[in-house]
Amino acid sequence: MNEDTIKGNWKQFKGKVKEQWGKLTDDDLDVIAGKRDQLVGKIQERHGIARDDAEKQVSDWEKQSRYIW
Repeated sequence: MNEDTIKGNWKQFKGKVKEQWGKLTDDDLDVIAGKRDQLVGKIQERHGIARDDAEKQVSDWEKQSRYIW
């Protein structure tokens, strides 16, 4: 799946993202709107982790879930 597909189906993916990163708010998910770099940044911010760690979490989640931007 590419970024355009994720953006187009963002409402479906929001629940899965929130399951994985529970500290993200509905407002955060609206701002992210299917943009991978926004997701990484919000995970970093809400979970208080380094950008590299947030990037690794998203990459691992993509591999596991087959959600690839």
